Order: sequence, then C-alpha cells, then structure tokens
Amino acid sequence: MTRVTLLALLTCAALLAHAQPTGARDPGARSLAECVNEFSAAGIESTAVGYQYWFADKEFLDGRTIKMSVVRPHEATHAPHTHGEDEFFFVLEGTAELILQHERRVVGPLTSFYCPPSSLHGIRNAGDTDLKYLVIKTYPRPGQIPR
Repeated sequence: MTRVTLLALLTCAALLAHAQPTGARDPGARSLAECVNEFSAAGIESTAVGYQYWFADKEFLDGRTIKMSVVRPHEATHAPHTHGEDEFFFVLEGTAELILQHERRVVGPLTSFYCPPSSLHGIRNAGDTDLKYLVIKTYPRPGQIPR
C-alpha cells in the first residue's frame, strides 16, 4: 500500500468516525475482521467508465460509506448533479476537474473536495491517465427523511 493511499484511508476513517448517528451500533463492538477491508480485485464493480470498490458500503456503518472510483482518461462517472446529502472526495492519483455550482477547477493528487448538500457538483478525469479518488458519503437510513 502506498503512503498516499494509507494517508487517504486514515483521513476517511477519521471523517466517518467523527459523528455517530443516533441508534448506530457501538463501533467498539466490532471485531478486527469486520473492521479491515483490504483491496481485492474480487470486490471490484465495473462501471461504464472504469470501476469502483466499496471499502465501507451502506450496510457497514449506518449509511456512512467510503468508495474508491477509478475513471478512464477524459471520462466521468456521471454528469454534475445534486442530492440532499453532502459528499467528500479525495483525489489519490491522476488529474481531476472539480465542479461546484458553476465553478470548475483542475487539481492533482492529495486534494480534497467537499460538496455541501443540494449543491450542483461533479468530478471528471481531466488527464491522460486513470483518475483514482475516494468518495465519502452518508446515505439516508431506511425511513429517514433526506435533508
């Protein structure tokens, strides 16, 4: 594992752990086997523009997730969009074009990008190599009214 990847995963872990929703399972009650997710090609999900890997899916921590997306050059997983949840991106490798409302900025590795709730946002590969980034998001729990 590279130092950059390790730094990114530690950052994500801190973000996920900072606020535990009411009714969430006590994280101290989990075993080491439940808390470690080593990247494995068997867990890759193909997308139209590359692939994704869930380090923590919606079921793991009450809707809080960490996903790695890998996007081919000059592609995007989807067009800029909005949703009621906030979202956090962390660029691991490559060159990303970040979109927030109608502003755009091109950035490189070790860059974070926060998207407030209901803001128009997007990320696309602006380079000639694969773009690899983490997505940190909390999905609404069943029965929870989205913000």
